[in-house]
Amino acid sequence: MHKRDTTLSTDQKALAINLDKYKYGSIVEIGAGQEVARRFFSVGAAAGTIAKTMSAYDMAVSDDIYGHADRYVSRSRLLQMLDKEFSLVVQRLAHVRPKNTTFFAYAATVTARSFKQKNECHGWVGIRLQLHPGAEPSDVILHVRMLDNDNAQQSEALGILGVNLIHGAFHHFHHPAWVVEGLADGLGSERIEVDLIHFSGPYFEEVENRLMNLHLIRSWLTRAVVFAPTGDVVVPGELFYRKPVMVMRGSFKPVTLVNQDMMCAGLKQFSQLAAVDEGEILSLAEITMNSLISGDNVDGADFLARIDLLASLGYTVMISDYVRYFRLRAYLRRYTQKPIGIVLSVRDFNYLFDEKYYEGLEGGILEAFGKLFPDNTHVYVYPTRMQRGGETTLVTLDNVDVPANLRHLLTFLKENQKLLAVEPHDDSHLHIDVAEVLTGLRRGRGAWMDDVPPGVAERIVSNRLLGFDTE
Repeated sequence: MHKRDTTLSTDQKALAINLDKYKYGSIVEIGAGQEVARRFFSVGAAAGTIAKTMSAYDMAVSDDIYGHADRYVSRSRLLQMLDKEFSLVVQRLAHVRPKNTTFFAYAATVTARSFKQKNECHGWVGIRLQLHPGAEPSDVILHVRMLDNDNAQQSEALGILGVNLIHGAFHHFHHPAWVVEGLADGLGSERIEVDLIHFSGPYFEEVENRLMNLHLIRSWLTRAVVFAPTGDVVVPGELFYRKPVMVMRGSFKPVTLVNQDMMCAGLKQFSQLAAVDEGEILSLAEITMNSLISGDNVDGADFLARIDLLASLGYTVMISDYVRYFRLRAYLRRYTQKPIGIVLSVRDFNYLFDEKYYEGLEGGILEAFGKLFPDNTHVYVYPTRMQRGGETTLVTLDNVDVPANLRHLLTFLKENQKLLAVEPHDDSHLHIDVAEVLTGLRRGRGAWMDDVPPGVAERIVSNRLLGFDTE
């Protein structure tokens, strides 16, 4: 199969655009210098590409040009900039440039490392471009976090990212996954995080944006992406900001009645914490990437089915690359200092108390628990019914088996209320095993339909999701 050329340097990409006399547009950047424009000017021949560059730093000046915005570093401001700049370049130049010119506008509004060194360094970056002379334009927009420690490095990273986006959008629009992969060229994952990408317009009508956002994780551009119940990708920092967060981790293949009861029961107990206002809690269904990958590939249809089924029940869904719980906690802690709750089934307890998961940590399982529970974080353990020695037993936090050498650790965590038992609302579902549900589902209609929410069963059957067999 044809492969993306990964050998091109940032300067080679910029020069390739500059030497193409039919690509012409404006570059406007607010918040971290004129780094993208500088890249194009420094390689030479920029007159063949750049109609205008601008940096409207003053808010009054920016408002005068683009109209008022409630927030200057926002998606809406980026779209105002793209609207204005693209229409201006076409209006001013379409009648004087060669007929086969494709016009573009690149825009960025960011807040880089400030003099006080305290702010969240992030921004919105995008390109609006014609992919055929005279065509209606298409957009690629992204939300980025800059991870370098000083302003100069952050500006440089944004310059590289901007060149990658412009080059990728023009050269790989027929293969959007390559546009995603190319964003990190010359940067690596230590300097820039891209936690949202959105393709739109006539050339991207077939693009499934949820799969493109999943590809951000696969391309090491971010460790997590979040989907609202509408299916839209949302910026984690905006969603989690100063909110208490309750996370339910699972495969959700499919989402079952147990999952629903787990979340309800967990939320009820979580909301009893003094620092938690029930109306503010953000509840998340979280799926780890390793539960989506089979072999080396992600099954896109399987992933979309799980997201759709969770969304139909109103869940916000997070896909993360955090196998270890303490890393998930650290990720959420970036954005909120409010309490964090994690609810899990006692069926999954073995992951928490399996020492092999913590190999490579200097302090092993003790270090992991130290990092999971430093402040205002609780794990809620939901019971189950399972076969033990030929009998069906109720397994709870109080009688769950852990390796003998870890029993004192379990006792310590319970007595200090780091691990808390959850009382189910409805204990008639405790026997449900998601693996058995999936096996039954793949045989066609059957008893499994009683183990999932009614709307979920209907969707699985009518849309033949997750391998449902109608034969």
